[in-house]
Amino acid sequence: MKVNWTLEDIAKALFVVNRHAKTAPDPSHLYQLKKQAVARLLEQNKAKKIGLHFSEHPKLSRQHSTVLVQIADYYFHIPAAKEDFKTLPHLGELDKTFRNPRPNLSLSQAKRILSGYLDIPQQSTRTKQQTSVKKSAFYTPSSLGQFTWPDKKKRRS
Repeated sequence: MKVNWTLEDIAKALFVVNRHAKTAPDPSHLYQLKKQAVARLLEQNKAKKIGLHFSEHPKLSRQHSTVLVQIADYYFHIPAAKEDFKTLPHLGELDKTFRNPRPNLSLSQAKRILSGYLDIPQQSTRTKQQTSVKKSAFYTPSSLGQFTWPDKKKRRS
């Protein structure tokens, strides 16, 4: 089923995925989804590179810059490429007073939107182990509903 998502829907989904990736125990899948979606939007000229910002969290105590990208009413940062330093203006420090609008969208809906936009099958986040019902090690079945009681002594035949 092919759905035509609006640019606003994709931007909201990117915001939700990016926000969850910052606190996820294993954010690689979420960041990969963001990277692919932003790259496609830039290819289709639906996103615009605004300029460079100093990174808030420098790697190995060395300052580096990220590219500020505008998608609809939302702004995101992506790693800068060499050509970005030549073509984009440097905006200096990050403006901490600006916030993206807060969308009302769940992570699963956001992943569904981005997967649909990128034409990739959505990965199931649940593993076989998570979907199976776990029984407690201390589980003792009740004999209350049984019609026949087990013999207390096993008799040899």
